Amino acid sequence: MSRAEPFDEIRYTTRDGLSLYARIYPAAPGSFRLRPVVCLPGLTRNSRDFHVLALALSAPGEDSRTVYSLDYRGRGRSDFDSDWRNYAVPIEMQDVLDFLISAELLGAGFVGTSRGGLIAMIMCAAMPAAAGPIVLNDIGPVIERAGLARISAYAGRMPLPGSWAEATKLVRDMNVRAFPAIPEDSWETVARQWFNEYKGRPAPGYDNKLANAMSVLDGPAPALWPQFEAMKRVPLMVLRGEHSDILSAQTVEEMRHRHPALKAVTVKGQGHAPLLMDKLTIDAIRGFFAQTDPQ
Repeated sequence: MSRAEPFDEIRYTTRDGLSLYARIYPAAPGSFRLRPVVCLPGLTRNSRDFHVLALALSAPGEDSRTVYSLDYRGRGRSDFDSDWRNYAVPIEMQDVLDFLISAELLGAGFVGTSRGGLIAMIMCAAMPAAAGPIVLNDIGPVIERAGLARISAYAGRMPLPGSWAEATKLVRDMNVRAFPAIPEDSWETVARQWFNEYKGRPAPGYDNKLANAMSVLDGPAPALWPQFEAMKRVPLMVLRGEHSDILSAQTVEEMRHRHPALKAVTVKGQGHAPLLMDKLTIDAIRGFFAQTDPQ
């Protein structure tokens, strides 16, 4: 482990030869071996999104657990794919499955933000033994078209800021209306999650060709209720941002109906997707995994 960072960095190779990046936040030394947690980010996001949550879940204490967070192909510090058509949920799911198998993590808990939740959902249908308890962060079987249109408008089209001050202002201006609960001094942290860094300046945080994989002109995204049904066998919690334009309150109610044991939490003052940095949300996630650990 790097002495300067509280996590290990690893790289692993996909079936088609790409080098992908992941972080490991080890449980505190001497702690009881609790179920590890794997964090899967959103469409254009990366492992940095889970830094605060991972620190909390792996912190010393009786519930300290190891946390993994992944960069998909074309995001964060993973290799870009020369064929943008490979930026697809089934291929990214296979990358995740290969990582789980190689790291002996089948049955781990999951936190899936947006696209990461879709990957977890489809993975439950494709390989039921792959996942244990799951937290869906602002995603469900029905994806609202308005939110998809908003994401499509900026994915692969954002200007590259010339400084971290410019990056902070850009990220704040894009999100402050949907995230009124976020303190002003947190926006630089969010900006440094969005963008990579090169020679002290912001650098692209994902392959702009992801925009090619986005299409909202072919009609609404298909509902994934059959895939959601496969999640009935695992404990499930859904977080919904109060101002989300991706996950509606109506969809959450239908999820409750179909998964009676589902735990639903509304994250006040946040939109899509909750940043997983506030104490109330982190405590809810920590409590959920503690309640679902094997006795």
